[in-house]
Amino acid sequence: MVANRQTVLRTLQAELNFLDRGGYGRSTRTPWRSPYIFEESPSCPNFGNPARPHECKDCWLMLFVPAELREEQVPCRFVQLTSEGVTVDSLYRYATQPETEEALRKWLRHRIQELQDELSEAARFPFAANG
Repeated sequence: MVANRQTVLRTLQAELNFLDRGGYGRSTRTPWRSPYIFEESPSCPNFGNPARPHECKDCWLMLFVPAELREEQVPCRFVQLTSEGVTVDSLYRYATQPETEEALRKWLRHRIQELQDELSEAARFPFAANG
C-alpha cells in the first residue's frame, strides 16, 4: 500500500479522534488488560477481524516503522513515539495507560502538524519539487 500524504493525514487525525474519545479505554471483552495501541483501533486494516486478513506490510503505519523492524510480528509496536526512542512496545513495558495515551497523543499531534505543514508548503509552491 502506498499511502499519500492526504490519506495519512486523515488517518492520523482519525486516530487522534479515536484516542481523544476514549477509544483506548478498557474493553468489556478484555477488561483485564489495556487495549493494544494501533492494533485495536479503527485505523488498523485488521480492526475487528481476528482472522487478520491484511498483512502488516501493507499498513499505513509502516511509514513510521524503522526499516529493520518491519519484519517483526507486530511492526506497529515499534513506531518510535519520541526522539528518545520510546516506542509503543517500550511503553507496554514501563508506562501506565495514561502515560501511554499521552505519548501517543503528542506523537499524533506532532505528525499531524508536520503533514499539514508539508501540504501547505506544497500548495504554496506546487512546482518547487520539479525543480
